[in-house]
Formats: sequence, structure tokens, C-alpha cells
Amino acid sequence: MEVKQSSTTAGKPIRCRAAVARTAGEALTIEEVIVAPPKPYEVRIRIICTSLCQSDITFWKLKEPHGIFPRIFGHEAAGIVESVGEGIEEVTEGDIVIPTFLSDCGECVDCISKKSNQCSKYPFEISPWMHRDGTSRFTDLEGETLYHFAYVSSFSEYTVVDISHVTKIDPAMPPNKACLLSCGVSTGVGAAWRAANVEPGSTVVIFGLGAIGLGVAEGARLCGATRIIGVDVNPDKYEIGKKFGITDFVNSTSCANKSVSEVINGMTNGGADYCFECVGLTSLMEEAFACCRKGWGKTVILGLEKPGQQLSLNSLVVLHSGKTLFGTLFGGLKPKSDIPLLVKRYMDKELQLDGFVTHELSLEEINKAFGLLLEGKCIRCVIWMNK
Repeated sequence: MEVKQSSTTAGKPIRCRAAVARTAGEALTIEEVIVAPPKPYEVRIRIICTSLCQSDITFWKLKEPHGIFPRIFGHEAAGIVESVGEGIEEVTEGDIVIPTFLSDCGECVDCISKKSNQCSKYPFEISPWMHRDGTSRFTDLEGETLYHFAYVSSFSEYTVVDISHVTKIDPAMPPNKACLLSCGVSTGVGAAWRAANVEPGSTVVIFGLGAIGLGVAEGARLCGATRIIGVDVNPDKYEIGKKFGITDFVNSTSCANKSVSEVINGMTNGGADYCFECVGLTSLMEEAFACCRKGWGKTVILGLEKPGQQLSLNSLVVLHSGKTLFGTLFGGLKPKSDIPLLVKRYMDKELQLDGFVTHELSLEEINKAFGLLLEGKCIRCVIWMNK
């Protein structure tokens, strides 16, 4: 990656290209936009690479109240600090950084505690604004406000991000791998490593072998799990998953007259030590809990279901089984301390990231990237801003 640079644009608006979503579910348009300079405690970043995540797709499809347009999506990225606002000492012009949807202020009780990664000073919300003042840093050439997404909005050559969402990393990290650590892959690896604390020799079941599910497999492999069972509707995912530690595979559409949980319970002699739901379907969340071992089993919810959906669990089973079920954002990782550790593990050739990148495209090809993900033909599609 590039290193230190002298900014000649600091304090001035920047005109650049961005992929703008004008209407829910319709193709993005490549437009010239205006990106305002950063305000106090904000960083303006020149995006080098961004990758497409399923959450971008989910909210791109949504209409009101959660779908707000026109909007600049994207929240997995790596870039270079172009300029900083007042009050920032953590990064400087030219630093290589990863922006994240989850904040890490380092000051509140949650950020200080080892028990939580959910900042209470700047909590995560589906907001179209910057955290501190509730306004946007984007406008189009007609002066119309363009809304933010997930506090990152990386489908733009430049973006403005609050410092609580910015992590400085080793400049030797390849940007097309670094961007993966902004969300999906980190969420999966972190869920096994931090949230569940998978133990060596354990059995793990993963529902859904997309990027997050494969990230869980990679995290479980690094933690020393000896049996990692993948569950998916696509049989091709077994061969893909083997690269990340998957040892067994269950096609959820080919279980005859049995439920997936019955098949898993039979394979594991009573249930798995850890189950991860990575699709975002309440039915699979219930199945994951059903095949989690009584007494000590943990079920971790990572998939994003539609707003308002309800889980249905038998209260007697919950009481008697001794199982644990919980959800986790960003896999329980604290961005500013844990992302650099993942970077180091990649640089030390422990953490596998290369296999997640199946396509690399230009910004002009972003709608092709959407199509690939919608059709299930990619794991992660990396978009180079200046390819």
C-alpha cells in the first residue's frame, strides 16, 4: 500500500466518483459527488478497495422505514487517510486504515470492559447520518443530500468516517485482503475466536457457508476444533469449505424425512459443542439451537433476519437443556485492538484470507458485483476504486 502523503485537499470539499443507490433494489449509478471535509473527530479517507457484503444487499432492497435513499452503500474497505478533523491524534495523513460499522470509542464502560464490544457512547444503529451531529458529508452535484450507510459508505472514492470507527493497520497489508476485515470475515472469525471461545478438540456446526460462515470455519480451525460441519443448500460449498477447515457437510435440502437438527444430532451423538447461524433465518436459528449439545452447548446468531421477525423456542427445553443462545455483532471483536491482531495473523501466514476473494472488479462494474452475490457466485467480490 501507499504510505505517507502530503494532502493538498485538506479542509476543502472533494469532487469524486461514487456508486449511488437512488431507489431500492435498482442498479447503482456511477456519479460525481461532493465529499465535505471532516469535522472535529472525523477522518476523510481515500478508499483503495471495498468489498461487497450481504448486508449491503439487504438494505439496498429495503424500502421505508429502513430503506433511505439516495444512499452510498459499502462498509467493507481499506484506504488512506487524506485529512483529519480537529482533535484527532490517533491517525494522521497517509496512514493506512480500515473503517468499521462498529464503533470503538475506548472511553465508555463497554469499550473499556473485556465483556463487550458494543460501544454505548456511539451505539450501532441503522442511521443515514454521521454519529456526532446527525448530518451527511455527501451531496450530489445538484446539492441534494446523499445518505450514509453503516457509518462507512465505502462505494465512494472518498468518504468521511468518525474516528471511533477507524482502525490504523500495518501498511504492508494488501488492501484487497485488508478490506475483508471490515465486516464479514472478521465477524465469522471473531465469532469462533472471541464470542464463542471455541475450544481445541470441539465439534462445530455452521449453518450457511457464505463469507461469514466460512469465516467461522476459519476461526474454528485456528482455535483447534477437530470437527467442523457445514450446512448449506449448495453442495459446491463443501469443496470450498474444505479450504477453511470444513470436515463434514450436510445438504439441508437432502435430509429425507428428517430435520437438519435430527441429522446433526445423529452425526454428533447428541449435538455439537458450538452452533453458528450465519444465514439470517429464524427457522435455522431454531434448528441450530436444537442441535446444540445439552449442558454446555452454545448457539451463536450471526445472520441478519428481516426486522421484526421473532424466534420461537420451547421454554421447557430452554430451562432443562442448559444450552446458551446469544447474538453477536462483529463476532465480539473490538475493532481497534482485534483487527491489528488479525492483520498480524494474516501477515504471519496463520489466518487465511486469500481464498475469500473470488472476484476483483472496478467501481464501474459494481452492479456486476451485486449480480454475482445475488446469484451466489462469489464469496467476496473486491472492488478497486482505480482499477
